[in-house]
Amino acid sequence: MAPLAETDDHVLAAELAAAAGEVLLGIRARVGHADGRALKDAGDQGSHEFLMAELAARRPDDAVLSEEGKDDPVRLESERVWIVDPLDGTREFSEEGRTDWAVHVALWERGRLAAGAVALPAQGRTLHTSSGPPAVVTSGDGRRPLEVPAPEPGRLRIAVSRTRPPQFVQKMAEILDAEVELVPIGSAGAKIAAVLLGDVDAYVHAGGQYEWDNAAPAAVALAAGAHASRIDGAPLTYNGKDPLLPDILVCHPLSAPMVLAGIRDVAHDLPG
Repeated sequence: MAPLAETDDHVLAAELAAAAGEVLLGIRARVGHADGRALKDAGDQGSHEFLMAELAARRPDDAVLSEEGKDDPVRLESERVWIVDPLDGTREFSEEGRTDWAVHVALWERGRLAAGAVALPAQGRTLHTSSGPPAVVTSGDGRRPLEVPAPEPGRLRIAVSRTRPPQFVQKMAEILDAEVELVPIGSAGAKIAAVLLGDVDAYVHAGGQYEWDNAAPAAVALAAGAHASRIDGAPLTYNGKDPLLPDILVCHPLSAPMVLAGIRDVAHDLPG
């Protein structure tokens, strides 16, 4: 590991996400799956404490916004804020054999996402931004550039919630000028990773998320050349006073006009 002062933010995000993933795999093995609530709680707390300690040691002047921590208003005056989800997909983490859960580590700096990493610990890989190729995926097989694959003409696979597929996405699928398949996947990070890895073509969500749910995946998606926006096409913005960021669209830029038009056509079915 490079000396702390020499570790750039992209490397640090990837290191911390992957290392927190190792912590979570250890907790999963130690606690077991007999008591799902106990496993969820241990995972959330253990990963949060690890990330907070590492950021305090390695970036002591930066602010942190974590799903599991107190929202310190000092972040609103800070030029650098780490936005982390120590365990994205606690339900999947608590279910034996599931791999669609993640760790998110993102850096917001002076109004933009500057770095991000999404570790998929049970899959053995981490997707992250880089100072070389803009986005890469690192695994036991090494490291390769990450570019969002173009969709197959006339076909669109959309990642949706395993337990709460949004009705508006189902209705949108019926009117799009494409053969649409809805693909259930667990955490938001796993869904966006699936877009970037070519397992699905789009992720559409409306109905409640917070900045930590999508900051790191959005950072990687944008670096990989994907379209990432609110579902009305507006830019994603972070480090807001209210961390609620309820909706997101991630897809290949070629698919964005069609999906955004479909969302507009069923806007009356959107939550809230």
